[in-house]
Amino acid sequence: MRRERQQVSAGKSSSSGKGKRASAKGAPSRWWLWSRRALRWGLALLLVAAVALAVAVGIAVQRIPSFEELKKSQSGQTIRVHAADGTVFFSMGPNYGRWLTLGETPQVMQDAMVAVEDRRFRYHPGVDPVGLARAGVFAVENIGTGRRMQGASTITQQLARNVFLSNSYTWSRKMREMVLAMALEWKFSKDEILELYLNKVYFGGGSYGIDAASRRFFGHSATEMSLSEAAVVAGLVKAPSRYSPTADAQAALGRAGVVLNVMVDAGVITQSQADAAKPADVQLAQETGQNSARYFTDWALPQLDMLIDEGSEAIDVYTTIDLDMQRAATAAIQANVPAGAQGALVSVDRDGAVRAMVGGTDYVESNYNRATQAVRQPGSAWKVFVYMAALEAGYKVNDEVVDEPVTIRGWSPRNSSGRFSGAMDLRSAFAYSVNTVAAKLGDEVGTSSVANMARRFGITTPINTQPSMVLGTSEVRVLDLTAAFAAIARKGVSAAPYGITKVTTADGRLLYQREAARGTVLVDSWVAAGITDLMQSAVATGTGRAAQIGRPVAGKTGTTSSNKDGWFLGFSSGLTTGVWMGRDDAKAVGGLQGGRAPARAFADFMRVAVARRPVEAFDTDVQLPDWQLEEEDEIHFGEPGEGGLVDDNGMPIELPYDGRDPGGDAAPDPPVLDRRWIDEQTGRRPSDANGGGQPKAPPPVAPPPVVKIVPPKTTPPSAPPGE
Repeated sequence: MRRERQQVSAGKSSSSGKGKRASAKGAPSRWWLWSRRALRWGLALLLVAAVALAVAVGIAVQRIPSFEELKKSQSGQTIRVHAADGTVFFSMGPNYGRWLTLGETPQVMQDAMVAVEDRRFRYHPGVDPVGLARAGVFAVENIGTGRRMQGASTITQQLARNVFLSNSYTWSRKMREMVLAMALEWKFSKDEILELYLNKVYFGGGSYGIDAASRRFFGHSATEMSLSEAAVVAGLVKAPSRYSPTADAQAALGRAGVVLNVMVDAGVITQSQADAAKPADVQLAQETGQNSARYFTDWALPQLDMLIDEGSEAIDVYTTIDLDMQRAATAAIQANVPAGAQGALVSVDRDGAVRAMVGGTDYVESNYNRATQAVRQPGSAWKVFVYMAALEAGYKVNDEVVDEPVTIRGWSPRNSSGRFSGAMDLRSAFAYSVNTVAAKLGDEVGTSSVANMARRFGITTPINTQPSMVLGTSEVRVLDLTAAFAAIARKGVSAAPYGITKVTTADGRLLYQREAARGTVLVDSWVAAGITDLMQSAVATGTGRAAQIGRPVAGKTGTTSSNKDGWFLGFSSGLTTGVWMGRDDAKAVGGLQGGRAPARAFADFMRVAVARRPVEAFDTDVQLPDWQLEEEDEIHFGEPGEGGLVDDNGMPIELPYDGRDPGGDAAPDPPVLDRRWIDEQTGRRPSDANGGGQPKAPPPVAPPPVVKIVPPKTTPPSAPPGE
């Protein structure tokens, strides 16, 4: 019994030990069970994620435009503005340049971009696992530092971001970028993706694509790109503003050296090729953009709406502006405009092409274009219309008129000299801008006829027909008055100002071509010849002497009351230029007369502008007036000024008098100029060492003949009263 109990006890103890061992073995089996379950769930989740990713990529593939559509898509219209010599001096919107196929793109450019941006481009499906792993390690090491994950974006991802997404850095945007990258890889070949990338990636300076970047920085197409240039351009993608060669040349060169080393490491070039490349010797395109040229583009580009249909494709606009003339115009205005005042200059070629336009002293400070937008009183520059109306009515340039007190409908004009000089010819009256004579002429031919003459010559602003209008009380624009003088230079044929000659697409397809305009005959050629005769005399020895440039010039000064506005407009060698100066608030400017600062600015500009043009004589020989009457200062009322000739600096020139004592109560006779002295002053003959003899008194002047006004052959329509 005892043995049986012992056996039973042993059996229990044995079974108890087995249970304990089984229990001990059961614990790891539960962990194993959970591990197996986690593995199964993980695989299931991965499978679901893969399916979801495949679905997302599939949907993206369906929504991605075709290759041809992507080639045409651009973010806003690009407008590149060319000067008359073809130079691009201004761009609006993103600049995409010309689309280059992969076959047209230099191999060094392709190799440089792939080496520096995505060395495994040919082997990954749009997302680079190696790059992701490296970026993940970087992110873990920099937790809490705020630094972004770097090095994970492939060329395909960058393309997806540039074309479809923004540059905001969020995890959701990054996931969409990866999906789109894989969709692009699914839909397009590697070559197509690389072609899209090279033509759409941003390189700074507003340039998208390698062709735009090459033209922007090197001045030529990307098809001509060298290894050094390719290294500079490839280095821009990482940080376009930081490595731009125009912003920081040293940073750009340093980055180009890094690109060359990476290319050597990638095996696409040899070390000797890298050593032979000299990024420091790369010739950068000169910066041709000018502050003042924006006045011109602000005037010209809005005209595109009337020339071409609205579109979104990139266009090239070819204009008339001459950049050398524009620089000279800017310098002339800035050097001569009085302190606190503004200035404007417009220069028009014989066919109306605008070669230079300055609307102020500094575009950055004020983009208000005083050449095209401001309306100011022209003063005596308006007298060209008065005298042309008189010539058309039958006056001749040698006809005698009388400078004497006159009152017209209660208005009594006065000369700035405070005196009246009696009988003189029309040439003298114009050259020295005699107000009383202009008033009498305007009254005889009718102020409506004068207004009609101005309308014919392109003045579009309101014109009043009060007697004082003959002295330039109606406001005008600088561009309009300059165009009127250009028509005179064309012998009375209109010359409408224009700034755009041609518009093409980026690939050269013609959208607009300006046709040569024949112009309209505004006055008979003999009228234009007569006013040119008068204007030439005004510059040779009249109020516009400061505008002399060593070749024939015809022009007219203009000064308004209290020196609020100063003008000079004239032409030489086929180029017509108008200059205005004054304050925007129309306050008086001390010493501002048309024959001083504006005439000097005209001369400074024209010496440069016509330097390469042949000297052209006018149809009429210059004939000098008989005497000097007064300095240019055409005020309507106010304190009389001092008469006499002045030099280029406004200083008085001593004249040969007839010997009478100017003192005493009686006013002296007007100064008499010796013809020999005039010829010497104007350079028409060398100075006589013996003094040229004593000046001779002029012959007795007969009473002025009665002038018969002959009506014009065709009477233009009268301007309505009040204009």
